[in-house]
Amino acid sequence: MLILVVNAGSSSLKYQLLDMKDESVLAKGNCDRIGIDGHISHKTSDGRAYDADCNFPTHTEAFMELVKVLTTGDAAVIKSMDEISAVGHRIVQGAEVFSETTLVTDEIIDKIDELRELAPVHNHAHALALRACKAVLPASVPQAAVFDTAFHQTMPEKAYMFGFPYEDYEQYHVRKYGFHGTSHRFVSAALAKAMGKDAKELKVVSCHLGNGSSITAIDGGKSVDTTMGFTPLDGVLMGTRTGAVDPSAVTFLMEKHGFTPSEMSDYMNKKSGFLGVSGVGSDNRDVTAAAQDGNKRAQLSKDMLVYEIKKYIGAFAAAMNGLDAVLFTGGIGENAPDVREAVCSDMDVLGIKIDAVANAGVKGKLAKVSQSDSKVEVWVVPTNEELLIARDTLALIS
Repeated sequence: MLILVVNAGSSSLKYQLLDMKDESVLAKGNCDRIGIDGHISHKTSDGRAYDADCNFPTHTEAFMELVKVLTTGDAAVIKSMDEISAVGHRIVQGAEVFSETTLVTDEIIDKIDELRELAPVHNHAHALALRACKAVLPASVPQAAVFDTAFHQTMPEKAYMFGFPYEDYEQYHVRKYGFHGTSHRFVSAALAKAMGKDAKELKVVSCHLGNGSSITAIDGGKSVDTTMGFTPLDGVLMGTRTGAVDPSAVTFLMEKHGFTPSEMSDYMNKKSGFLGVSGVGSDNRDVTAAAQDGNKRAQLSKDMLVYEIKKYIGAFAAAMNGLDAVLFTGGIGENAPDVREAVCSDMDVLGIKIDAVANAGVKGKLAKVSQSDSKVEVWVVPTNEELLIARDTLALIS
């Protein structure tokens, strides 16, 4: 059974085709620069590749090209889209409307699009991709929407509410939603399996660290709190995002710079974080190299990230009244041993003891990196959001 997984952005459409018999990836690629000029890059599991500039005025043309490269030419992996059993879509914002994977209909697409005010960069693009799929694919191929926010719908009210007047929640739906839910759900389940335990028995802090980062408290397999909030801007320092700041600092800088609300949002989302503090760039690898060369601002940005992660681990351990494991995932979490070691050092109060030697040798693979006598286990768990979307899609249509 073949499942196509689609992750649409405002100007991109990433995809993977998976064979669910063994959960292998047959092909993957990206249609980018949609609405600008257009380009597709496509690779198969046996090493064949296709790269070309294209004309992508909208997501529909991009999806038509995706179908073309999957079914024709030297890098084709299927003969017809009729061979695909279903399509699974990653949807960033489901708000309180969607708490589980949902079969796509015209009404569902409209509801997803209606939520675009809560995720302006993502949800409208998702709706465009969903409509493009419906226009291009045979009507017999079902589609499923898998929501990033769904995993966090188990948060208690005391964790997701803000201190604004309650009417703002009732009228404008202003609350913490949390993101990276698909990743946190995947890695926490994989961790329980690796530890040989039932997820319901575990209290875990999941650290998804990358250009965008979020920390989630998972108690008994359910999200009870997370760092990203109303939008993915909240929480720890990120590649270009501020993370949590005093709201008064926002209004103060708006006046100083003469920013409109949208300009201030752009400032906090695209010009801050590692990029703004270090002055070097947004990529952890570049910032680390600069720090090693003696750049104090680069080192400061790394120190800020580590410090903030430490604080959230302690806070979430208190919120859950215990802690069994800390896991690291995402581009930084999986591939930056120095960040993991710095976060887990001097955490004896929580019973965390990282094995520096074991940790140093782990990049991008499942491994335990804590000492044998550590009361709290520390793990690296590679994430695979596309696989979880495919599994959810398969379960829904089955």
